[in-house]
Amino acid sequence: MTPKTKAAADGSGLVEMAWDPITRIVGSLGIHTKIDFKQKRVAECYSTSSVFRGYSVFMRGKDPRDAHFITSRICGICGDNHATCSVYAQNMAYGVKPPHLAEWIINLGESAEYMFDHNIFQENLVGVDYCEKMVRETNPGVLELAERTPAPHAGEHGYKTIADIMRSLNPIEGEFYREALQVSRYTREMFCLMEGRHVHPSTLYPGGVGTIASVQLFTDYMSRLMRYCEFMKRVVPLHDDLFDFFYEALPGYEEVGRRRVLLGCWGALNDPEYCDFTYANMTDWGRKMFVTPGVVVDGKLVTNDLTEINLGIRILLGSSYYDDWQGQEQFVTHDPLGNPVDPRHPWNQHTIPAPQKRNFDDKYSWVMSPRWFDGKDHLALDTGGGPIARLWSTALSGLVHTDYVQATGHSVVITLPRTMTKPETRFEWKIPKWSNALERNRARTYFQAYAAAIALHCAEKGLAEVRAGRTQTWEKFEVPDEGLGVGFTEAVRGVLSHHMVIRDGKIANYHPYPPTPWNASTRDTFGTPGPYEDAVQNTPIFEENTPENFKGIDIMRAVRSFDPCLPCGVHMYVGGGKTVKTMHVPTGLSGLGG
Repeated sequence: MTPKTKAAADGSGLVEMAWDPITRIVGSLGIHTKIDFKQKRVAECYSTSSVFRGYSVFMRGKDPRDAHFITSRICGICGDNHATCSVYAQNMAYGVKPPHLAEWIINLGESAEYMFDHNIFQENLVGVDYCEKMVRETNPGVLELAERTPAPHAGEHGYKTIADIMRSLNPIEGEFYREALQVSRYTREMFCLMEGRHVHPSTLYPGGVGTIASVQLFTDYMSRLMRYCEFMKRVVPLHDDLFDFFYEALPGYEEVGRRRVLLGCWGALNDPEYCDFTYANMTDWGRKMFVTPGVVVDGKLVTNDLTEINLGIRILLGSSYYDDWQGQEQFVTHDPLGNPVDPRHPWNQHTIPAPQKRNFDDKYSWVMSPRWFDGKDHLALDTGGGPIARLWSTALSGLVHTDYVQATGHSVVITLPRTMTKPETRFEWKIPKWSNALERNRARTYFQAYAAAIALHCAEKGLAEVRAGRTQTWEKFEVPDEGLGVGFTEAVRGVLSHHMVIRDGKIANYHPYPPTPWNASTRDTFGTPGPYEDAVQNTPIFEENTPENFKGIDIMRAVRSFDPCLPCGVHMYVGGGKTVKTMHVPTGLSGLGG
């Protein structure tokens, strides 16, 4: 079906187009745009969500020991990230330090989750935006060039031309597409070995894990990990070839999805030799994480101090469907170090839903506007889908040094050991010129290799504990009558924090903040657009189709580069709310078809 177009009602000569919802496993995302086809540019964009979650409402009064079981159900994709973050917050509130072996096991589970999720999204979902069928429909001239362009790293990945790479990503029938599905199976097995069940862990608790550690456990994990390392030795050069080609084939493509470098990373994968989960020492043990926390503004590191990061978080209502909580009880006036805590900090947030009709001049989404206050401005940080912020922050801090990963201050060097058919291989992720669609996607591939490299380190450390006879994996604790906790980690798609207040032994306030509220946030109180909105606005249109046959591939590449959960369908309508194209597909094939 050929979409119809309709002029914007404001007489501007622009064309209104909306993709709503871009459905996901959790919630829904809508992208509403006005496009200037004469200038081939997106003039205006609004990001919307039509689903109210309410976890912060029904967590009140619950036994805090249930927090990780409940909050893991926030997401059907990265539930383990929520469970892990909740456990971190509980460890702080209860004053418990898990045994070293437990933390190595958690790190191995979370590393496997990164490997699993980034793989399935990169190859089976976002990869479809760059496959031969999609490029044929949207940019046939680019496909013709791809047929004639040799792949520079053909010797490493096995595909002679760029077009061959594109064909390998065709959904269902593409060779690499199918191989990635097999990889997702054994990476999920790796996770289950360490945390029991995917994606809602059954052996993860405050104080440690219930996993029975043995040499066999680590051997089973390592056998799969080495297969993954071999796989990554093909994946990294394959995507370098593909993304470099788009820069060459479409001059100016660096502007697609580009926004100012405003990146947030809350750090991940604790080092148990330093992490005691106390707030007093959070600055120090945060800097010992195997993914270094940081706020990066205009390419420069503003801070890697988790305490400073925590105190800078602000929750603005902006254009969301909530009433202000001004005048409500402030749960926390000062943190445990005596620093003042802002009323708009998650520890003090009250969730007061106010459903109403969508109005792009006022309220239009259930997503609030998380911001990070640097002392002057409320910055609309994004996660770039997770990996680009993690690598950028880790590179600039230069604090991670293992046998397999070296942060240099300007890059991250990843070394994967010899595998069954491939020699030891060294990759270097270098800080890019831009934060845009292609670089977000490229970073996702490099971070898969990074996660594998850190998993090698953690597996060696965990196995050493077992061989030394230190097999305890859990430490007992008591729930205090009054307590305060915060957990920081990185969900697959980026920053994740859980803030908890305990009173009378029950949860008095609880607010989880995953990456999507940051990335999909609305225009805030100051009129600043959220990251999706900002990245799509002013994105140039390179698609060769006329407005009547427009697919919106450049817009979709910009949005999907943030990995907004797992898109499984698109409704496309043009102006006036009239649906002209509806597609429901199970693996992110939205946009394919006539």
